[in-house]
Amino acid sequence: MKKYIAEMLGTMVLVLMGCGTAVSLSCTSSEPNLASTVIGTALAFGLSVVAMAYTVGGISGCHINPAITLGCLLSGRMNGKDAAMYILFQVIGAFIGSTILWTLTSNSGLEGTGANACQEGVSMTGALLAEIVFTFIFVLVVLGTTDEKKGAGNFAGLAIGLSLVLIHLACIRYTGTSVNPARSIAPAFFQGGEALNQLWIFIIGPFVGAALSAGVWKIFADKKN
Repeated sequence: MKKYIAEMLGTMVLVLMGCGTAVSLSCTSSEPNLASTVIGTALAFGLSVVAMAYTVGGISGCHINPAITLGCLLSGRMNGKDAAMYILFQVIGAFIGSTILWTLTSNSGLEGTGANACQEGVSMTGALLAEIVFTFIFVLVVLGTTDEKKGAGNFAGLAIGLSLVLIHLACIRYTGTSVNPARSIAPAFFQGGEALNQLWIFIIGPFVGAALSAGVWKIFADKKN
């Protein structure tokens, strides 16, 4: 149970710190282009991953993202039971983080829970494509940097966190950046409306991107190639 609880706590911190920063800086669909809000939100998500990677990485591997878990499953790094439990506890952790954030915002005059949605002028097709592409890149970085033989060793957590910062900088204008179904499910539940109606984009997109990255990494890791 230790690794499942680690995933729950790690995802809680990611959602609370990342989405909490987005709310505090008003990085919402109505103000998606302010440089300070975009950079601040991107750093919050990336630094949360770095912090948790070096806190619980030795216990669970610090997936804190169902897309990463799917990528690890499809690339043969974990079994189905562990993958299912990881995803369950990640979603639970996201709900805990969102509950805390919702409680704080409800008593402070702030609005929203940092939920994802198509940004102004972006179609659902465009948003889905963005989530597939950027999740593909992110999970590929994770699989590559954590590979036992080809990876970055102790620097993997830093590389993954910095790549998430970069992905947020590139993707926020399209979807608010999810690349993580758990991070989207819980905030959408509390925010409702458009966020809940478009939630399918932020589940299907990241899972498709993760599956593609697992396929590519299996080719890279194949000793016969």
